[in-house]
Amino acid sequence: MSDYIRLRKLLVAPVSAPTLPAGASVTPLYQARPIELHALLRTSYATGGGNVGDFDSWWWPLVEDEEFDPALVIIAMAEGEPVGLIQCWTSSFVKDLVVAPQWRDRGLGAYLLHAAFTEFHRRGASLVDLKVEASNLAAQRFYRRHGMVEVRA
Repeated sequence: MSDYIRLRKLLVAPVSAPTLPAGASVTPLYQARPIELHALLRTSYATGGGNVGDFDSWWWPLVEDEEFDPALVIIAMAEGEPVGLIQCWTSSFVKDLVVAPQWRDRGLGAYLLHAAFTEFHRRGASLVDLKVEASNLAAQRFYRRHGMVEVRA
């Protein structure tokens, strides 16, 4: 059995994002502090599955990858701090989706996921893929609620 399963969302029709939760706003990557984004990833993964290495092993491979596009890093902020983040590759792949523990169950993850779906649809993509840990049943349920289905390699 694989440690990960692959999920897919077909983008056959325009996708609309749910409402951004009260108190949150979206900011572009160039206005964010990468060290704070890394801290959000570490905190979120510590309580929700997944992992991220140290800052240098995360940041430089991210921004130097040929599939990196800063517009595909969608950041939710609240009170000047990042509280949610989705990082995607240009190949219509969701690399990371995290929400700070205190912001979970408010619809922020749904907003970020659908914002990515919307951007990929706008770019002409026909689908979006991601991998999720096979043991992370809560994440699998979340993605399935948003129309993603398992695909076999």
